[in-house]
Amino acid sequence: MELHELGLVPLARALAVREVSPEEVVRHFLARVGALCDLGAFVEVTQAAALERARALNPDGRGAAPLWGVPGADKDLVARAGVPTRYGSRAFIDFVPETSDPLALALDSAGSISLGKTNTPEFGLTGYTESEIAPPARNPWRPETGAGGSSGGAAVAVATGQLPAAAASDGGGSIRIPAATVGVVGIKPSRGRLPIANGLDSPGGLSVAGPIARSVEDAAHLLDALAASGPPRHATTAQGSGPFAEHARRDPDIRMRVGATLVTPWDGWTDTTLDPRALAAYELAARALATAGHDVDEATWDPKGYPEMFTTIWKASAARVPVADDRLDAAVGPFTAWMVRQGRALSAETVIGGYQAATAFERATIEAFSAYDAVLTPALAMEPQPIGWASRGTEPMENFARQCSYAPHTSFVNVAGLPAITVPVTSEPDERPWSVQLVGRPGGESAIIALAAQLERARGTLPLPPV
Repeated sequence: MELHELGLVPLARALAVREVSPEEVVRHFLARVGALCDLGAFVEVTQAAALERARALNPDGRGAAPLWGVPGADKDLVARAGVPTRYGSRAFIDFVPETSDPLALALDSAGSISLGKTNTPEFGLTGYTESEIAPPARNPWRPETGAGGSSGGAAVAVATGQLPAAAASDGGGSIRIPAATVGVVGIKPSRGRLPIANGLDSPGGLSVAGPIARSVEDAAHLLDALAASGPPRHATTAQGSGPFAEHARRDPDIRMRVGATLVTPWDGWTDTTLDPRALAAYELAARALATAGHDVDEATWDPKGYPEMFTTIWKASAARVPVADDRLDAAVGPFTAWMVRQGRALSAETVIGGYQAATAFERATIEAFSAYDAVLTPALAMEPQPIGWASRGTEPMENFARQCSYAPHTSFVNVAGLPAITVPVTSEPDERPWSVQLVGRPGGESAIIALAAQLERARGTLPLPPV
């Protein structure tokens, strides 16, 4: 197998036992990035810096640091000192930060080698990865369609072997939507689970960091590395011995109770009709979990008032975009400008009411799901849509509604602060796989990782995109 076909855990092991050097690995992946540049995964490639770090990497970290010598990248919402960080926006086209964000520093501490910046929409505000400063991130299964967002570049890079795995961020589905679009695994951790980028410093606690990878074990290994990025309390090594990765390698120790639901909090506000193939994947996953010995029942859930609440807090979050009112039309795209103006026009009473409603929704959702170890939903409602489907020729509210129609099952997880994983469950030659989502209890990452790994094993080998 070529290096880009190994996956994160096998590659980390090969580096740890000196089967390959960091420089060899970096050169291989840089060549892969260059060969597939038309898919729009990267917006900045830092070849010289990556090779320099590969040569200088401390050998004492070999076998101990979980990502020692492993290529990675920063989503272009994450600042890295000395590297252009544009946030997908003209407003920051020439911005080069002097300091790195905590997530970039955490990946460095784990031994990773950044190859550059992955593509993201402007300030990560949309569920598709299209901006005015870079080519769109394209779905490698059908390049005329989009890769989802906002971590679309990271998902494309992982799906096509430009990266073995990628750290990304998720504020309303931004890891899970692109992962499901291109047929890889994405994990959104619980609010507060990680020591950094854990949602506690974001508006409404929505946005958290998490992994995208081609297998559940690889995603769990990267989650272990992120969880170990604070004070020593969560040991993990290059050999993949962290607790989340351990759960991915074995069947659950107990029979779990799984709730299954097709209900979305957007029902009645926008079209949430499921593509028949999305429904088939959901039903296949339910049968596979029941066959594995778990109790699978329909989950009773009746969310109320969600669209008004979420649109309020999403607009409020956009109000923080660091662009002055009088520069909006010149510095940002039309949808961003609309979101920012909408957010800044909200009264304090409306914003506070939105956050109070979000807290009530969190409490009600946790209570509704409390009988289950995990809740199964579809990952996406629709097949990948053509580039520009949401944005071209649409008013901003219609744009937003189309995004919600495409992925109506994701954003509520962020509001509720729960963990979730998307995993492909279908496998047909030359066909994009369809995925499902498993939502866990607060702090319940281990359970959903174990269940997702069972689904992965039941599915069998996943074909790579035809690139």
